[in-house]
Amino acid sequence: MGLEKLTTINNSTMRNFVLIAMMFGFFACTQTPEYNVTVKLAGAQGKAYLSRIIKGDMLKFDSASLVNGEFQFKGKVNNPEVYYLSLNSVRERLPFFIENAAVSIEGSVDSLSMAKVTGSAVQDEYHAIDLKLEKVSAQGSALYKQSREAEKAGNKAKADSLMVQSDVIFNSVDAQQRAIIKANPASFVSPFLLSQIYYEMESSELEGFLSGLDSKLDSVPTVISLKNRVAKLKLVAVGQTAPDFTMNDADGNPVKLSDVYAKNEYTLIDFWASWCGPCRRENPNVVATFNSYKTKGFGVLGVSLDADNAKWVKAIADDQLTWTHVSDLSRWKNAAATLYAVNSIPANLLVDKTGKIIGRNLREEKLREKMAELLK
Repeated sequence: MGLEKLTTINNSTMRNFVLIAMMFGFFACTQTPEYNVTVKLAGAQGKAYLSRIIKGDMLKFDSASLVNGEFQFKGKVNNPEVYYLSLNSVRERLPFFIENAAVSIEGSVDSLSMAKVTGSAVQDEYHAIDLKLEKVSAQGSALYKQSREAEKAGNKAKADSLMVQSDVIFNSVDAQQRAIIKANPASFVSPFLLSQIYYEMESSELEGFLSGLDSKLDSVPTVISLKNRVAKLKLVAVGQTAPDFTMNDADGNPVKLSDVYAKNEYTLIDFWASWCGPCRRENPNVVATFNSYKTKGFGVLGVSLDADNAKWVKAIADDQLTWTHVSDLSRWKNAAATLYAVNSIPANLLVDKTGKIIGRNLREEKLREKMAELLK
């Protein structure tokens, strides 16, 4: 009996040991995954920060002190996402994909954006795409720079020609990104690429891209943000009544949108800024169209995304913009721009006498053709 009892105890004890071992093994295998970003930057000093873009704002959410140019970030993400590494000693930022893995970043403080990122499969995928697109973008940037130099030298014809060439190249980059997104609907890189090109998309086009993405991307913050944008854009789509707003002119007098469009047959709500090069280049076209049709009922309400009142007023005078202008001097946080989901300028909406939106982003010959059609 004693031997039999001892055997029973030993068997029971063994089963407990096995059970405990299995439990420890289980917990070891199911530990919460996290990222561990190790950074080595030659010449770096002070503090480093991790940031994310949330609702259009770059927000810092973690920091680390540098020791001999080295530091670490640890945390957890639900999905691979783009984060930005910055230092308090330089203005440059490094965008990179974080996923729950051991990620290594090595480089120099003098060229932060060129630092090498390893350990993230999604980052590797993005880097391969970025290299291809960057080669083409560099050509467009070179032509853009040459165009600005020609403009400063007073050679407008050459400047315009170079700018057209630059636009063609940048448009080809845009087209390549669109093709990549459509060909890779389940890639975590696709939402980031879409976030680079959605600015001038109408609600139907953006919604089409989003509906084409794999459902596993639904919880990605960028996808959620873009879906919210679609909802906003539908409120200011062609056929809708323009949301009313009141904003001060340069002298501090309140101007109500509905009071402006009620006085005209058609009114262009024109979003622009003195610091916006493409806006300033478009202004002569708006001026010419306004001068041609103002006696027939065409009006313009300029909404500036400026922050400096003096620069805003000077640009109005320099470009001879002889219509009503308003601004709350809040740049991208301009209340009217937020209301109309404007995050790229120049941008405009054409409304009729009742405030019904009948056109969006009509520029260059499109604006002239539309007014010729409406005010014959």
